[in-house]
Amino acid sequence: MSAPYPFLKGHGTENDFVLLPDHDGTVHGGLDEDAWQTRVRALCHRRAGIGGDGVLRVVRSTRPEDGTWFMDYRNADGSVSEMCGNGVRVFALHLVQEGLVDPAAPIAVGTRDGVKTVTVEDDGRLTVDMGLARLLGTTEVSLDGRTWPATHVDVGNPHAVAFLADGEDLDGLSGPGQPLAAPAYDAAVYPAGVNVELVVRRGPHHVALRVHERGSGETRSCGTGACAVMAAAAAADGAPEGTAYRVDVPGGTLSIAVVDGRVRMTGPAVVLARGTTTL
Repeated sequence: MSAPYPFLKGHGTENDFVLLPDHDGTVHGGLDEDAWQTRVRALCHRRAGIGGDGVLRVVRSTRPEDGTWFMDYRNADGSVSEMCGNGVRVFALHLVQEGLVDPAAPIAVGTRDGVKTVTVEDDGRLTVDMGLARLLGTTEVSLDGRTWPATHVDVGNPHAVAFLADGEDLDGLSGPGQPLAAPAYDAAVYPAGVNVELVVRRGPHHVALRVHERGSGETRSCGTGACAVMAAAAAADGAPEGTAYRVDVPGGTLSIAVVDGRVRMTGPAVVLARGTTTL
C-alpha cells in the first residue's frame, strides 16, 4: 500500500478516466514500469478500484516544445497509448477548473503524439485540433465468423475502420448487454495492436459506431476512433473539406470536421469527483 495521493474521475462521452495530478512527479515517484502498470490496473479496476478506461497523469512538461502540461496516458491494462481524444478534453477541462490555464486562450497539451491545442467553446464543449488523419490503405477485421474490409487510419494511434454491410446493425455484434469480443486483425499491419471501429451510416454526414480499444476492450466512446471514422467516411463520400460529421458513440455524440487539412473534434467533458487513494 502506498501513501495517500489525490485523484479525480472524469469522462468524455462516457469514455471515463482516472486523473492523477502529479505536477512534481511524486505520485509516479521512483516506480519502475512493472509497478506503474500494476498501479494503473488497480486504479482502473471496475470493482476493486476507482474504475476507468485509462489513467491521465497530469504532469509538467520537461520539454519546452510540449507546452507547460503533458498528458501521460495509459490504457486500463497499464499499456502506453500515444493519444486519447476524449481524454485530452477531460485533461484540458481539469486544467481550466484548477486555474492552471486561461480558458479564453487556446490550451496546449503535450502528448506522445505531439502538442494538441484545445479551445473552450461558448457552450462549454471543447474542440481539439487532433492533427492529421492519415489513410494508409485497406485491411480487414473479423468478429464471430464475420469479416469486413477496413480502412487503416492513423490519428496518432492506429485504427481499423470497418463499415457494416446494409442490413447489419451495431446491436447484433454481441449478445444483449454484452461487450464486443476482441476482433481479429492482421498483426503484420498492426504489430502493436489496433483500435477497431465497427460503423453504420445513419444519414448524410451522420455515422454511428462501436469500438474495441487495444488495452481496454469495448469502451463507450473513443475520440481518436471517432476521428478515424469521420476521416474514412469523408473520403468514401468525397465530402468537401469543412464538412461536419455527426459521430454517435454509445456514450454520446461528437462533431468532427477537417479544416485546413487538420481534424477538429468537438465534444463534452465532465469532471465528476475527487478524493485520495492508496491504490
